[in-house]
Amino acid sequence: MNKKLIRILITGLLLAAAYAVQRFCALELWQLLLVYLVPYLLISYDVIHEAAEGIIEGEVFDEDFLMCIATIGALAIGFLPGAEPEFAEAVFVMLFFQIGELFEDYAEDKSRESISHLMDIRPDTACVLENGTEKVVSPEAVRVGDVIVVRPGEKVPLDGVVLNGISSINTMALTGESVPVDVHEGDDVFSGCVNVSSVIQVRVTKPFEQSTVARILDLVENSQEKKSRSESFITRFARVYTPVVVVAAVLCAFVPPLFYESYSSALSVWLFRALTFLVVSCPCALVISVPLAFFGGIGGASRRGILIKGGNYMDALANAEAVVMDKTGTLTEGRFSVTVVHPFDVDERELLHLAAHVEHYSTHPIAMALKMAYPDHATDNCHVEDITEAPGKGITATVEGKTVAVGNTALMETLGLEVPACEHEGTLVHVAINGVYAGHIAVADNVKPTASKAIAALREMGVKLIVMLTGDREAVAKSVASTLQLDSYHAGLLPDGKVRELEAVMGETAGSVLFVGDGVNDAPVLARADVGIAMGALGSDAAIDAADVVLMDDDPQKISTAIALSRRTVGIARQNVVFAIAVKMIVLIMAACGLAPMWLAVFADVGVTVIAVLNSMRTL
Repeated sequence: MNKKLIRILITGLLLAAAYAVQRFCALELWQLLLVYLVPYLLISYDVIHEAAEGIIEGEVFDEDFLMCIATIGALAIGFLPGAEPEFAEAVFVMLFFQIGELFEDYAEDKSRESISHLMDIRPDTACVLENGTEKVVSPEAVRVGDVIVVRPGEKVPLDGVVLNGISSINTMALTGESVPVDVHEGDDVFSGCVNVSSVIQVRVTKPFEQSTVARILDLVENSQEKKSRSESFITRFARVYTPVVVVAAVLCAFVPPLFYESYSSALSVWLFRALTFLVVSCPCALVISVPLAFFGGIGGASRRGILIKGGNYMDALANAEAVVMDKTGTLTEGRFSVTVVHPFDVDERELLHLAAHVEHYSTHPIAMALKMAYPDHATDNCHVEDITEAPGKGITATVEGKTVAVGNTALMETLGLEVPACEHEGTLVHVAINGVYAGHIAVADNVKPTASKAIAALREMGVKLIVMLTGDREAVAKSVASTLQLDSYHAGLLPDGKVRELEAVMGETAGSVLFVGDGVNDAPVLARADVGIAMGALGSDAAIDAADVVLMDDDPQKISTAIALSRRTVGIARQNVVFAIAVKMIVLIMAACGLAPMWLAVFADVGVTVIAVLNSMRTL
């Protein structure tokens, strides 16, 4: 870019000097041509080279070819009878073409900078622990099962599980969230995150090529392979448009002079008009600015933790009319927690204490919720024995000499106990002590704090239909749908049932239908939707593979952000198309009628390109 800028500045000075020579020195026409060839060749040698390569490869009709034909014709036209030399105009056209290319390079650099933070997350080295000795190697050399050491300030080089240590992990490069996440032994950590506070040892669970950072980098680098409808239209348009205007320019140059008395004198006039026509007709503004707008939009989204796999998905997001959502992990937190405790004849803490000890060895999600509600269960040295599990009902154990039963209504009925009604939503865990009913604990998967705001934002954006699909029970689904004021919901669905309900929504909707899920058990429906959005997909292979858009955290508000970014990007691309075609059509007609001077032709090409490129940069 710096070299091109220097060439442009030197060419400008040489062009001014050549013009001064033309004004103040009486040179022959061929001598004047040689003077102007110096700045012309300096500014155009790369364009001529590209045009020649295109001809050799059979791709003739591109902007380089058009520029070469137009400017070489302008250099030659002065030798026709009755024609004025256009040497300065030839250099001027090529100079401004290169200025337009300079703006394009600058805009692309800015777009690449917007996703360069993703390239920064790629770790350079990994510190492997072997027999108590640390060894620095490349991440690609680390094997699954190896133990790596990650110090404060270092990037986590590979996906793994914390083996030793407690620290905070900054996930901003992946999720866009600045608040560090605490990790302990047994927690997953993902490559590309930054260790903040303490040394941790991590057992590697995936090779580098399958790690989160490698998959994300591959996703972003290949996002441009999937072109938007606008980009595909421009590509097809340019393939047809460019040969047509070349043929039109040839006809414009050689057919009208046939109707004049002096063919040779009329030829120079119409040849100049044809050359002006060629300069105007270059489709640079369209070919450059539209893909650049989508490239910038994808880069801008990635900075917010939203990975969009291609411009075609931005088109579909911009046209969203219905959003279908999974419940667990999308609208709810995806993990059970204790919401209310109703003790009978014992205090609340004692009820939780006994329930947590009975469930001490269970890994069931409800058992985990009970243990989280009473974290001291692991350290208070209570004696637990005679653990008996009743499948589908619950667990009975002896805690400090007391026989404690923890389970559902069926377990209480086997003990001959009557269960009181409870108005709270969720799963009720009943507790009996020594054969006497002691109370119950409500456990539920809570609605995310941001879910209501996310639904409201989608309504404001004009999304007409918001539907929830879940495999959960009818009562739970009804409660969540009512809380969030969704249009409809369907409960008790298996994956094929979700696909069936999604297709029903797609049949009722003219615009795009989005499906938002956790990406693990929703792969079929994610793939079936117009746009599949994986929610909270950090480290999830199934999500990155099945979804078209990946949200790197679990905030449902990012759905409306993705739609807003896509609508803005598509809007800017359409502005460029309308503006470029309108200006070119007007100036093309003027050129054919002899009303467009060369400077106006340059504006219709280079000027429009620069304006369109600058407009595309707003997507960043």
